[in-house]
Amino acid sequence: MKKCLIVINTHKEESKFLGTEIAHWLRQKEIESSFYQFNGFSTENPFGGCDFVVTLGGDGTVLFAARGCASLGIPVFPVNLGEFGFIASIQKTEWKVHLERFLDGTAYIGKRNMVQAALVRGKSAAFSTVALNDIVVSAKTAARTISLDISYNCAPLGVFKADGIIVSTATGSTAYSASAGGPIIDPELDALVLTPINSFSLSSRPLVLSPNGEIGITVLPSRIRDIIITVDGQEPVNLQVGDCIKIRKTTDKVKLIDCTTEKFYDALRSKLNWSGGPHAGRSDN
Repeated sequence: MKKCLIVINTHKEESKFLGTEIAHWLRQKEIESSFYQFNGFSTENPFGGCDFVVTLGGDGTVLFAARGCASLGIPVFPVNLGEFGFIASIQKTEWKVHLERFLDGTAYIGKRNMVQAALVRGKSAAFSTVALNDIVVSAKTAARTISLDISYNCAPLGVFKADGIIVSTATGSTAYSASAGGPIIDPELDALVLTPINSFSLSSRPLVLSPNGEIGITVLPSRIRDIIITVDGQEPVNLQVGDCIKIRKTTDKVKLIDCTTEKFYDALRSKLNWSGGPHAGRSDN
């Protein structure tokens, strides 16, 4: 390991100070480090030439690094300075222990599935992008019903009238999908989750699908004209009637350092107060 990129979240003051501390520590290990300032939205890929990446922020900072590092095979060391930390699972007081383990080759390196979304407009591809958490097609403003024709492996699932639809990975099942009523899925599982947002029909329920197929979402005419697609919470892209979004699992997986299953369930208990009952977190002798 010779080069490291440290991603600084500019919205968190402690990120800058911690980044300087980590860079000094790496210098003592004869590892060169540089900084990238991340303000929450970026389409850049500054990760080329790095051996590993350290992210200092919340899950959003990790998502940015994952989109750029997965295809390059660069592992991500995610330090949590945010609120939930389902992906950024290394606490700021523990970074040195975990980074030492990574450098000596004893750290756990998990591989998380990602999805690719391709926007087809007419007969041509308008754009293609990847996500670690989710792809969201929705109205630009809240509480606006749109119509979407959805299929899986060309088999029609029906026309969904809702505020939108979320396609998430298992990793992203704890994010927007969960808040919309979708299931929480162990990140080690290989699955796609299709979750309607405020569906007009009471019969609409989230679906857990095999990742080996392709989800198609076609924008149908509705009273709402401002319809967007959002990838991992980044800047939205405007859609038109007739646009088709094709979503499938990518062959690339992002490498996350010390993001273990144990840490995932620790986050469920501590962040979501997930205990199974009013006294489940208490052990009586």
